[in-house]
Amino acid sequence: IGFYKKNLGYITDAAVNPDRRRFAVPEEAARHYIDLDHFGENAWRNMPRRWNDAVKKYSEDTLQAYGILPWHVYNQYHSLKNAFMLRDPALILKVSAELGHYIADAHVPLHTTENYNGQLTGQHGIHGFWESRLPELFARDYNFFVGRAAYIKDPQQEIWRAVVASHLAVDSVLRIEKQLSAIAGEKKYAFESRGRQTVKVYAHEYAAQYHQALHGMVERRMRGAVKMLCDFWYTAW
Repeated sequence: IGFYKKNLGYITDAAVNPDRRRFAVPEEAARHYIDLDHFGENAWRNMPRRWNDAVKKYSEDTLQAYGILPWHVYNQYHSLKNAFMLRDPALILKVSAELGHYIADAHVPLHTTENYNGQLTGQHGIHGFWESRLPELFARDYNFFVGRAAYIKDPQQEIWRAVVASHLAVDSVLRIEKQLSAIAGEKKYAFESRGRQTVKVYAHEYAAQYHQALHGMVERRMRGAVKMLCDFWYTAW
């Protein structure tokens, strides 16, 4: 804990590096999501958890096209374990920070569906609404103290557990916003000043209604990401 707390600033900054290179590294984008619904209505039940098994079933090209998030997290876990074995502090910090990014992505429901930004249901913008606007407005009241890190017996199954839980929440994320949008009218959006710019955003009142209707989902997923990252760090060590 002392090592990570001492390097908190670096970890915070480096955690967004995967996003920074998405447009520079062609293979990066697929690491942030998995479109489970592309593989069938109940694919989450019986989709191969191991990479080689999934390649045999679907082909690597197909997997790369529809996302490899859980498998990439598992690979990153092994990279972190190797960094600890090498006793390389710089590499440990780099992989630890980036592993946090991917584990966080795995806890966002919209990272597990082809309808990732509501573009298929007339809800364009819901991705940023759920994962950015709601935490921006309400995360100050969240409780991120999630207890001690625990050893994970099967890291591969653990990351899949998070992905499946996220995917099962997709319906609620979309359906609830759709229902609120139908009655919100012009009150759905507002304008806010950001530096020298005035930008259109989801209105605070509308966001509060959506946040309340989700019954703590965003906080639960964020807490889950925090706990899982701690567990992965500890297990790799």
